[in-house]
Amino acid sequence: MCKAFSILITKSKKVYWKVGVDSHDELQTLYVKKDKELKDDVLPPKNTFARIEITPKDGNYLNLKQKWVYGIDEQVIPEWLNKSYEKPCYEACKEWQKLVYSRINLKEALKPIHPFKIKPPKISTRHLKLLAKWASVWASVGDSVWASVWASVGAYNGSLYKGIKKWEYCSKLKEKGYPFKSAVKLWKMGLVPAFDGTNWFLLGGRKAKILWKGTRKELRKYNI
Repeated sequence: MCKAFSILITKSKKVYWKVGVDSHDELQTLYVKKDKELKDDVLPPKNTFARIEITPKDGNYLNLKQKWVYGIDEQVIPEWLNKSYEKPCYEACKEWQKLVYSRINLKEALKPIHPFKIKPPKISTRHLKLLAKWASVWASVGDSVWASVWASVGAYNGSLYKGIKKWEYCSKLKEKGYPFKSAVKLWKMGLVPAFDGTNWFLLGGRKAKILWKGTRKELRKYNI
């Protein structure tokens, strides 16, 4: 299975990669028209490009201070692929890292907020308005309490990414900016929404106690 950072390098030392694309086959399809050396028409070891991966040694992609390791993802190594090809691959990896990690709140990603370790507030209209907003954008998540909790996890994780202007499945939402920010605001207050198919809940505290419970109808009046 391909891993990030995945790259193609040709015999002429041209490198090809794209943020968000880890598949070597997909990269080859994307760039084969630009470079005849990417045509997969010569049997190894005389093939004119190689599949390379550069990955963190301990598997932790958030630790940029650790060593990243060069690897050849080929069953038969091309006869021309020597150590001199490592440098352009590492240079491409640095450029990839610069682009990718500029889009992540790395400081918070390294120390994510755990809502159940925060002393929750007394539930007020403010919190119920946020819950009502979250309920209005949550329809596509599912109808189980666990689906709802994990949707909040996903909402928080998504908030760690910067500069994304368009989110999938959110075209009908009128929310400006990050579409799931209501759940994130609750999360950072120590409150996690949940839904069991009938009632909405706000959970909080180290034992995830139910701090508020209400039906969809009761919650609807807060959706202003």
